[in-house]
Amino acid sequence: MVDRRVTLTFDNGPTPDVTERVLDILAGQRILTTFFVIGSKLGEPAAVSLMQQAHAAGHWIGNHTFSHTVALGDRPDRDYALSEIEGAQARIGRFAHPEKLFRPYGNSGRLGPHLLSRAALDHLVANDYRTIIWNNLPGDWKDPDGWVESCMAQVSAQDWSVVVLHDIEGGCLTRLPELLRRLEDLGVTFEQDFPDAVTLTRKGQIVSLPESYVAD
Repeated sequence: MVDRRVTLTFDNGPTPDVTERVLDILAGQRILTTFFVIGSKLGEPAAVSLMQQAHAAGHWIGNHTFSHTVALGDRPDRDYALSEIEGAQARIGRFAHPEKLFRPYGNSGRLGPHLLSRAALDHLVANDYRTIIWNNLPGDWKDPDGWVESCMAQVSAQDWSVVVLHDIEGGCLTRLPELLRRLEDLGVTFEQDFPDAVTLTRKGQIVSLPESYVAD
């Protein structure tokens, strides 16, 4: 049997009445993940508490922009890049992973020049962010009937899947236990780290960054 590795990530939270249930499911399976949080949501004490709970349980906390509304490459001015990146990082505060994990807004999970502006890339490199994308996007928020099957197919097709799920209403929660059972039946190894293939920048260096992911 070919060994498959899977890193689970959760985007767009924290979401009260959802994130804590996701945390309970993960704890039951002793799986550690990363939560890429939206900075604007951390203006609410309940969301901050959920981030703290995830951190205390051993999950990594990453930055998924402040507003999650306009992709960095679609609004390339420097002030916007700084407000989206540093605004969220400030709210994450001491709960941030030491490598300063950042995931750009993909606008429905697309990969392309909208991901990063030149100003955003320069800032991420200069400030030692580890920029993480994905290679398994099953669409839990838009395909409730088919996303588990899509995820499994993508896991079977590659050695190391970095899966994007969503701890939001209408996201992965309902079928998450099913997904975890199926992954365990497949014999995957759950990882918390990320392969270089989805790491765009790290420690002030570009790692795996196609020029097609940066708007001129």
